[in-house]
Amino acid sequence: MPAPYLRRVWLDPARIANRDVYPFVLPLLRDDFELTFDKAITMIVGENGTGKSTLLEGIAVLAGFDDAGGGKGYRPVDHSRALEETGGSLATALRASWLPKITNGWFFRAESFFSVARYLDEAALDDPFGGPPPDFLSHSHGGGFLRFFDERCQRQGIFIFDEPESALSPSRQIEFLKLLHRMNAIGHCQVIMANSPVLMAYPDATLLRLTKYGLEPVSLKDTDHFKVMREFCDDPEGFVEGALTGAAD
Repeated sequence: MPAPYLRRVWLDPARIANRDVYPFVLPLLRDDFELTFDKAITMIVGENGTGKSTLLEGIAVLAGFDDAGGGKGYRPVDHSRALEETGGSLATALRASWLPKITNGWFFRAESFFSVARYLDEAALDDPFGGPPPDFLSHSHGGGFLRFFDERCQRQGIFIFDEPESALSPSRQIEFLKLLHRMNAIGHCQVIMANSPVLMAYPDATLLRLTKYGLEPVSLKDTDHFKVMREFCDDPEGFVEGALTGAAD
């Protein structure tokens, strides 16, 4: 059966022990919170602090992944992020509808990918997808990331990416767009991602804007990310001068 496999997630207020603690104080997580997936690729855009990463963590834990990154059966060696297991606590209050339930895949976090790659390399673990033992640290961060997922995009799974562009140069982001296209063409990879203007330009994806009022469909050119980048590209010197002048006021 083709992706998407995770069809819907929603908040169950009865599962929330304390509404006054994070992440349940986020405006996003109202009692009627619901997110549906109608395409294989879903992209979420929003400002810092709106809850993008927390939402992805919760979905990742719900899918059986570690909230610090990784896949089923992998536990990164670095759990020093000092979060109150926000993804885990959110996941306990979420319900999900799958068709069918998929457990293969990966949760990518840029800040923890090096630790995950080092763990896999040092353990000399055989690739569960059938390849040779990995050697990701022989590549640059971006190179290792692309190789890692290029080897896995041929297999069925759910892949969750939290701002992957932070590990990629602009040219590498174009390579990642090509990787997304291959994953989408295969038809059995579901991708959920929070990302940059370059990646959110992928044409065959659901693009959602996250604000304090919730999630809403949005076009690329209507996102704040795109508008800021367009203003910068149209007049880099004027844009920077205006930003610095505003900062000095």
